[in-house]
Amino acid sequence: MGGTDSKAEYATLVRDAATGDRDAMERLLIRAQEVAYRFSLLVCGHPEDAEDVMQDALLKTYEHVGRIDDPSAFRTWLYTTVRNACLMKRRRRIGEPTSFDPVDPVRVVDPAPSADERLIEQGMDRRLRAALNRLPPAHRMVVVMREMDGLSTKDVAAVTGLSEANVKQRLHRARLALRRDLEQR
Repeated sequence: MGGTDSKAEYATLVRDAATGDRDAMERLLIRAQEVAYRFSLLVCGHPEDAEDVMQDALLKTYEHVGRIDDPSAFRTWLYTTVRNACLMKRRRRIGEPTSFDPVDPVRVVDPAPSADERLIEQGMDRRLRAALNRLPPAHRMVVVMREMDGLSTKDVAAVTGLSEANVKQRLHRARLALRRDLEQR
């Protein structure tokens, strides 16, 4: 899911789920599960924390879907929820590592292929995945949200707490680093 179509799809699912449509809620949670886990693994850096954070995010989605003010901003709400939960877990963790292990694409059962799966199916090779994994976590997070999941710069800024200018700067630096990395290997 990425771009305007997915934004509209999420908005429709959120609106329908908020009215008690169980099928819409199920579809929303399935889509949110893949996004929440992949993003929480990226931000938290620990699979066990990522699993906990994903479950928390799904529970919050279920409990608060009727209170989401702007259904078209659901993904931003979800990313923010995941980011905040990961930050809380990291604050509680003693001896947090200064860097994270590389993140491999995560497969969660979802009838619609994720942005990661579409890129892989279109020929994203191991070199590019490896180059993404070598990016600093803050840059990788911006690339994933902006380029792979199709969030707007404004939405990425809202999730990360950065200014739009800083998001653009990190994205630019990440693209340059990816290009250099791929040219050298």
